[in-house]
Amino acid sequence: MRKLLPPLLFTIFFFVNSISAQQLTLKKGMIMDKIAIPNDSLQEHYSLYLPSTFDTAKKWPILFVFDLNGKAKQALGVYREVAENNGYILAASNNVNDSLSTAQNIIIANRMINAVKDVLPLHNNRLYASGFSNAGKFSSIIPIFIKNVEGVIAIGSGNLNAEILNAKKPFHFIGLVGEEDFRFPEMLTLEKTLNSLKFPNQLLRYDGGHKWPEKKHLNRALKILTLSAMAKGFVASDSTFIRKSYQEDIEEMEALVTNNKMLQAEDILEDMLEIYRPHQSVDALKLRRRELRKNKSYRSLRRSENAVLFKESFIKEDYFYSIDEDVSTYNFNNLGWWNYQMAELKKYQESPEIAVKKMGKRLYGYVNALTEDNIEALQAEKKMDEEGILFLWMLKTIIAPKEYQYYLNVISLSAKVGDDDTTLFYLEELLKNGYTDVDSLYALEHTTLIKIGPEYNKIIDTYLKAARYPTEE
Repeated sequence: MRKLLPPLLFTIFFFVNSISAQQLTLKKGMIMDKIAIPNDSLQEHYSLYLPSTFDTAKKWPILFVFDLNGKAKQALGVYREVAENNGYILAASNNVNDSLSTAQNIIIANRMINAVKDVLPLHNNRLYASGFSNAGKFSSIIPIFIKNVEGVIAIGSGNLNAEILNAKKPFHFIGLVGEEDFRFPEMLTLEKTLNSLKFPNQLLRYDGGHKWPEKKHLNRALKILTLSAMAKGFVASDSTFIRKSYQEDIEEMEALVTNNKMLQAEDILEDMLEIYRPHQSVDALKLRRRELRKNKSYRSLRRSENAVLFKESFIKEDYFYSIDEDVSTYNFNNLGWWNYQMAELKKYQESPEIAVKKMGKRLYGYVNALTEDNIEALQAEKKMDEEGILFLWMLKTIIAPKEYQYYLNVISLSAKVGDDDTTLFYLEELLKNGYTDVDSLYALEHTTLIKIGPEYNKIIDTYLKAARYPTEE
């Protein structure tokens, strides 16, 4: 007997303002971009993904994925496979943006959520939000301001303000963060805050820095939300799914122990105790956790991590106050100190001790992000502080010597104020670090006079053999 395949296309009629019906043709198993939100005065739209098994006869869980950099479709692409495997719909607004205020983004997100709810058969108790980095922070506050959003998957950031959390209206928070991410300590602190407020939460740590995690971690996050929905009675309990999930978590935990990643293994055990307690006995998990905590390697790793986190907090505080002081006082003489700090961070990153190596990578990420935040703040002012921004651009050439735009910025601004020595110094530093775009060097703003001089051209000729003007007086 021939099996009937589910249609890939189907049409939905929905009502706008309870008056006129509109028609929308949707596709399964692929990301649909720029679906318009029905409103005559707006030009907002969203991206959507429906699992290949989607049908309108049942209620579906949905994950609203947010991206504040105009890459909503790409963000859905990261989740696509795990959403398909776990039976989740995905949707993402194309209009939220980090150039807008939080309030504006909340309003836009709410319109998008309501538009999707009007079109698709969603499970009202299984609406979730997610985002990476700054969008992770944004997604964390969605349940506070938008009703019926039951949980959050915040990746790389989720810095919730305890003052706006309501212990009487908790939501499920799942944080994911790399152990080399500069926001790792913040996520650990957030976990403690949520525990004190009795919010259901898990923190999934993984290898690497400030980046999207592997799909297995995203899959586990969605699996946790499904198990939680079963525990709350939102969906029927599925014993086969529970057993399979439990076994997968046990295997992942034991693999981490084998690879001496004891702290990640303990985190999984802690999460399993909370996740599976409503479904089955967890006595075996308690015993395994007790055994793990007696392990000498585990104890050594835990002591090392606690020690470096303590040290890291002081170094970060030093960086924060130093950069603030240097910018406000135009302390260019302190660039030598910053150069020394980068050398120290390199030593940390090359340390044979795992915890120290991770600390070095986190601190580098922190000082880099701190510098960029200060640059953004100065550039946003009506009248830019040229000396302050010049210091920060110079600092960026120390922190990230291969990000060439900062050298070009320094060269241009130094030429503008007639500081030829600084202009020529940064031109040579730029070329030493591998820059080869000759055209841009002769097109830089404010360099009209110096670029026809012999010194400028001699430097270019030395490194690129491409001087356009004489190299001798």
